[in-house]
Amino acid sequence: MSRLTLLALSLVAMCILGCSSETPTASDPGLPEAASTGKKAAATNAENYQVLLETTKGNVVLEVHPEWSPKGAERFKELVELGFYDNCAFFRVLDGFMAQVGINGDPELHAKWRDKNITDDPVVESNTRGTVSFANGGPNTRSTQFFINYGDNSRLDYGFSPFAQVTEGMDVVDSLYKAYGEGAPGGPGPDQQRIVFEGNDYLKKEFPMLDYIKKATIIGAPTQAEVKPETAAPAAKEDKQPAEPAAEKSDKKEEAAAKPETETPKKEAATKEN
Repeated sequence: MSRLTLLALSLVAMCILGCSSETPTASDPGLPEAASTGKKAAATNAENYQVLLETTKGNVVLEVHPEWSPKGAERFKELVELGFYDNCAFFRVLDGFMAQVGINGDPELHAKWRDKNITDDPVVESNTRGTVSFANGGPNTRSTQFFINYGDNSRLDYGFSPFAQVTEGMDVVDSLYKAYGEGAPGGPGPDQQRIVFEGNDYLKKEFPMLDYIKKATIIGAPTQAEVKPETAAPAAKEDKQPAEPAAEKSDKKEEAAAKPETETPKKEAATKEN
């Protein structure tokens, strides 16, 4: 065999060995970029839209930004149009931290969505007062639960990507009933697993003071050129930071406490519902 032939065969072998695998990067699906990178999400043609939450304490308007979290904004719109959030309880409301909602009061309807997870979006906006993010139980587990931040929760920016901002009614969010505290088993509040399987019957009987989203409706694009979010001073945070907003796990076992993802230095699971 000639030296030229041997050289050609060597080049073919090198190509086969060197081109058969790829190194994943932060832009690959399922590997969200950290907010600290300063990188923005991929451009999207979707326009901002507004959602009216008619609650038992008054009206709240959210402006949804698809460029912040494309998959999150799309899922939220889908669920609002379906009427999924109608009659959903704010089952975890922690003063100075966040208000969490998104487990449908009808167990049969909720069961159809709890495992329909969407993959993560890069975190490009911070979890500051009035921003809205999906809760989750780990990477790529966002489904239906979301939370509204009461204060500066930038510690959650490692894995909770805001997709909307409260533009009207933050005072209403502040007034949601909070006295039940952290959810079971970490506290005396509602048990997410029981909400999943027993629905609003369980909540109405054992936690009658909870507030609810009576109806969620898409009301169109902002009428003003730019609506400034409400930035009233947040309530004081608790000395001990609560668990992150966590979502229901796909194996149908709910995390003890809903948490927005793990914290630094100690990470905690966010309690979300799928």
